[in-house]
Amino acid sequence: MSSKNSVNGKTPYGWIYLFLLPTLVLYGVYSLWPVLATLYYSFLDWNGFQVSGVWNGLGNYAELLSDSLFWNSLKATVWFILIVVPLRFFISLFFGILLNWSRLRYRSVFRTLLFIPVVTTSAIVGTIMNMIFDPMKGPFNLLLSQFGLIQGQTHFLGSAETALVTAGCIWVWKWLGTSIIYWIASLQSIPNELYEAAHIDGAGAWTIFKSITAPLLVPFGIIIFVLTLSDAMRVFDLMLTLTGGGPFFRTEVIELFIYRWAFGASVPRLGYASAAATIFGLVFMILTIAQLTIGRRSQLGRGEE
Repeated sequence: MSSKNSVNGKTPYGWIYLFLLPTLVLYGVYSLWPVLATLYYSFLDWNGFQVSGVWNGLGNYAELLSDSLFWNSLKATVWFILIVVPLRFFISLFFGILLNWSRLRYRSVFRTLLFIPVVTTSAIVGTIMNMIFDPMKGPFNLLLSQFGLIQGQTHFLGSAETALVTAGCIWVWKWLGTSIIYWIASLQSIPNELYEAAHIDGAGAWTIFKSITAPLLVPFGIIIFVLTLSDAMRVFDLMLTLTGGGPFFRTEVIELFIYRWAFGASVPRLGYASAAATIFGLVFMILTIAQLTIGRRSQLGRGEE
């Protein structure tokens, strides 16, 4: 290396940090600082209107643990995750395999149609779905009534028994296209030579899927599952426009609980909401780490076999 390109035998890469500085500043201001500020606010009794709050220590956390609506929001979040994550995971896998099939005509058209809800804002989706599921004149109720599947008027988004499941199905429909793209990209990474060899050996479709496709998709499936789980814990905008947390707090996921105390209450409690957000963040981190750990162990187990 010439002396022009090195100083004391080291390549002068320090100037690169100058180009990284804007990104680091923006990340610190809009990502790192909100997290640290939320943690700090969680120890305060603060309504947001005063210049500063009163130090409350662990008082907000102690109150949360005895708040039945907080536990209700955690319960609603868990149930929502249990409903939507498996649905989106396996339905998107089915459509991914179908839309990756070379013999399927108009594949690009079907891919576009399934991806349109992804680029549609949640506020628009929520408004339209409230019209579709309207118990008085919504097309969904009218269609089910004509086929004799329901009697009378059923408010699927306003009933305590059906609101969470209905909202979950709408969420799966909206974000299905994202997972389908993931699966298609994963399927296209599998070498065609493996399928050609299997066809020559006379293997059927199920045998090929079980012996070739499924094992090679496992690493991608773990990542897609983690991403789906992450998305399922961020449903604030859609749930707010669909149900607003009702009826009777049945669909008030933890994000809506935080929003209600921070901005929706007549007297906001930003410290209390920050404590709930901190707990929610810890739960999210624990679930993600556990999922990644299980995925790595399963890969290591297969490698040893």
